[in-house]
Amino acid sequence: MSVDGAVEGRQCGTGEGRPRVREQATVVQYEWCGARVVGARGAYDMDTIAPLAEALHTASTAYPKVVLDASGITFADSTVLSLLIRTHQAADLRVAAPPQQLRRLLQLTGADTLLKVMSTVDEAATV
Repeated sequence: MSVDGAVEGRQCGTGEGRPRVREQATVVQYEWCGARVVGARGAYDMDTIAPLAEALHTASTAYPKVVLDASGITFADSTVLSLLIRTHQAADLRVAAPPQQLRRLLQLTGADTLLKVMSTVDEAATV
């Protein structure tokens, strides 16, 4: 199951004379194959990280295996990177289906050698 299957997306646009509105960041959680899956959707930075941080913290205290379904993340910065490393220290974190921008961030920082990055939620939950 993907975050798209769990959360209906919101469409953002620009109106004439109005500033562009960023897509709202949303988080869903569910159990899948014995792991806690946290599905993230939207852009995450220091202004929007709180719900994701809370969800990953809660999941890592209750489950030994936590999967971040990153397929819906449209932007991630160093705030997300720091959160992933902290969560990795607290639980067996797997990052599933990261989009190109997040995958590049993980590669540039070397975090992809520390974190378990997998292609799908199913693979991350069952391996």
